[in-house]
Amino acid sequence: MHWILLSVGIAIEIGATTALKLSDGFTKLGFAVLTLACFGLAFYVMSLVVRTMPVGVAYSVWAGGGIAGVTLVGALAFGQALDGFAYLGIGLIIAGVVVLNSLSSAAGG
Repeated sequence: MHWILLSVGIAIEIGATTALKLSDGFTKLGFAVLTLACFGLAFYVMSLVVRTMPVGVAYSVWAGGGIAGVTLVGALAFGQALDGFAYLGIGLIIAGVVVLNSLSSAAGG
């Protein structure tokens, strides 16, 4: 269950970061409010995750998933150019999450 919650939290955090970009330096009130609401909700979800998952593992997956997700949103929604190393980095992040989830006992089940 904590993996599902962590995935939801990461998705909300990606939405918050996207809204932050769209807020144009907090000059667009709707996106600014959405940014704050989503970050607040994402941190609440993270607080639920760390009840049952080691905080180091949860934060590592959170940060890696957020980096990969925001990078892909930047490419798809905002036209950010990605090179082969960017895709390699995203692949390594995903591989790290898979290793944590499937091979490491540190993930807490």
